[in-house]
Amino acid sequence: MHIVAFIAAFAIFVLGLWLFGLAFSVTSLMGLTFVAGILCVSLSMAIPFHLLRD
Repeated sequence: MHIVAFIAAFAIFVLGLWLFGLAFSVTSLMGLTFVAGILCVSLSMAIPFHLLRD
């Protein structure tokens, strides 16, 4: 279970970083794309803090 949660959190983290970079290259919805990146990175940090704390 820990490995699956780690892989999911890492994938969401990488997606968030990709969204940060994408936000500066799209012409519309730049703010929404950047906020989506922030939410993805926040979610990727919440997974190990709450699910893997034993």
